Amino acid sequence: MSTFPRTVADTDRPGSVPAHRRTPAARRAALLAGVTLLSLLTACGNGTPQGSPKTLPGTAGPASGDTSTNGGSSGAASPAASAPSKKTGTGTGTKTGSGSASASATSGSAAGGGRCHTSELRASVGRNDPGAGQENFPLVLTNKSGRTCTVRGYPGAAFVDASGKQLGPDPQRSPGSPTTIVLAPGHSAWSGLTFSNPEISGANTATPASLIVTPPDELDSLTVTWTQGKVPVSGNASSVRLTVLSPGTAP
Repeated sequence: MSTFPRTVADTDRPGSVPAHRRTPAARRAALLAGVTLLSLLTACGNGTPQGSPKTLPGTAGPASGDTSTNGGSSGAASPAASAPSKKTGTGTGTKTGSGSASASATSGSAAGGGRCHTSELRASVGRNDPGAGQENFPLVLTNKSGRTCTVRGYPGAAFVDASGKQLGPDPQRSPGSPTTIVLAPGHSAWSGLTFSNPEISGANTATPASLIVTPPDELDSLTVTWTQGKVPVSGNASSVRLTVLSPGTAP
């Protein structure tokens, strides 16, 4: 730009009042106007609009709301590293889910198609086989689905009345070694449901309406109508026991 003009104190502009005739107030106003003009010209020569954000050399601008620094600079990579990546999360979840499903299917096929679910099974109670003061009933799970599946371990069971209220404590588990039992469609596995004869043991009794049966590793249950009379629910020798599942429908 052009060189700075001389101040009003050095020369008079055409048509203006001579400097020596101005009042002190007028001279101060003229001096202030000159200073303001000088400030504007200086800002114009700088080339950077006032009020614009300034970025220091070698420093990446922080993401919105991020004021953290790394080695004296605020890196754009820092917020990305600390925040979850949608692309990575989606990819990992999809890959992990697919991989897990494939692995389960493979191992399930090798072991007989995977675990039997409650909806694929039917529960029943076989004929009593009493002995030595014991009542022994086979609790049977039958594969009613069209696929081969497996069961392993102990089922869950509970006697309930007509309103669904449980009678007596949960059955205890008799010692045993669980094995994986492959159930083709229509095949069964059984668990021994045993308790002492109440007339011999003197336990307090009740007559259940149903037996609730839960297959191993499942949350949903099956209901079997109980037609075998009284069962011990409290007092002396009132424990009901379950054995580990074995292939078939009875010993």
